[in-house]
Amino acid sequence: MKQVLILVAVIFHSYAFATDFNVLNYGAKADGVTKDTKAVQAAIEACTKNGGGNVIIPAGKTVVIGTIYLKDFVTLYLENGSVLLGSPEIADYTTDTHKNMYKNEPHMDRCLIFAKDAKSFAIKGEGTIDGNGHQKFFNKKSGGRPMLIRFLRCNDIYVEGVSLINPAAWTSAWLYCNEIVVEGIKIVSRVNGNGDGLDFDGCTNVRVSNSSFDTSDDSICLQTSHPDYPCKDIVISNCVFTSKWAGLRIGLSSRADFESVTVSNCTFHDIQDSGLKIQMNEGGEMKNMAFSNLVMKNVPRPVFMTFCQQRAGADAPLEMLPMKAMHSFLFSDFIVDNRELDKNSAFFITGMPNHYISDIHINNILMTVSGGGTKEDANKTIKEYTLETLGDWWPEFYLVGTLPAHGIYARHVKGLLINNVNINTVTKDERPAIVFDDVTDGTMTNIYSNRKKIN
Repeated sequence: MKQVLILVAVIFHSYAFATDFNVLNYGAKADGVTKDTKAVQAAIEACTKNGGGNVIIPAGKTVVIGTIYLKDFVTLYLENGSVLLGSPEIADYTTDTHKNMYKNEPHMDRCLIFAKDAKSFAIKGEGTIDGNGHQKFFNKKSGGRPMLIRFLRCNDIYVEGVSLINPAAWTSAWLYCNEIVVEGIKIVSRVNGNGDGLDFDGCTNVRVSNSSFDTSDDSICLQTSHPDYPCKDIVISNCVFTSKWAGLRIGLSSRADFESVTVSNCTFHDIQDSGLKIQMNEGGEMKNMAFSNLVMKNVPRPVFMTFCQQRAGADAPLEMLPMKAMHSFLFSDFIVDNRELDKNSAFFITGMPNHYISDIHINNILMTVSGGGTKEDANKTIKEYTLETLGDWWPEFYLVGTLPAHGIYARHVKGLLINNVNINTVTKDERPAIVFDDVTDGTMTNIYSNRKKIN
């Protein structure tokens, strides 16, 4: 009898102080068909109540869920070969997971994994979170397209190792969070539209490294949808980007400030729109950013910068916000190989009349383009990004079209220094390599066209 009591006590002690909470022990069938949402949530609740630990998605199992809620001190751990699979039915995604912060996009309000005001939690492992977001399940008729992940006002978040695939909309939205580490993950988001990768909105102290992105929309976004939450102290390094739209977008949703951003040692390839897309238009200030040691292949606009006015956020006032400031950017040590693209392949930097982007340095650029620009292209007048030009949408390249330069076109800029740039064309191009349009205090030194010095 004594031995039995001791055994019961040991078992009770092991459960009471367990740090691993396998979802199978909380009723999950893990057969790839049964919806195990309640079982996974029960494991999360037990874990956080216990003071923290690992909620285990076991190896070789597929666990189907609707919306789950991460909590304090919980690590959602996906063992190698495991899959956490989103339900194909929109009704399994709850409506209390905040909302998408962009205007005209409430169809993306729901999400699969949500956390609010949580601290010190993680998603780790070698397994996969599959949003199952195929268009046959999630479309206009289905009632919405849930995001994979949304975190609201959370602190100390760590995401490592996992693969995040097949979201019906964005892969992730991080709103007003602090202290974030994302390391060694893979994102593939091509099965539906708006497949952003990591969207950091009003976040601080963010480090993203050693990760790969294959996305149907911007791979990483930095945004500020609320005027009280700036986006600052962001480090992105050692990543690989391919995207149907931009590799890295900064701004657009831009009601608060952006500052102190570094991007280094990354490769970009087969980007449809831009490598670095930097856009300020909702009243904040953007400053102090450095981009270095980047290799881009088939990226039509290695750098695309705009400073104008447009309403982007769902909660932004209807009237246009004043243009504040956009300054202090360093672009250095780029290799750009766009020989396989058409003539619309150049750095494009533009402010507005009397609203200048200021203090930009472009150094050590080796760039190859296809050429093919005509004399007519060289004399073309480029539209300003006025509200008349924009209508109700974003400042995109297609609104202005072919540029009058085949390498760098800069307009409405103060303090532009370009040094040690070599631009090669595969075929003849009648446009100059670099064009300054309303640029004050601009300097060009050591500029080469097809290996011949022109300045």
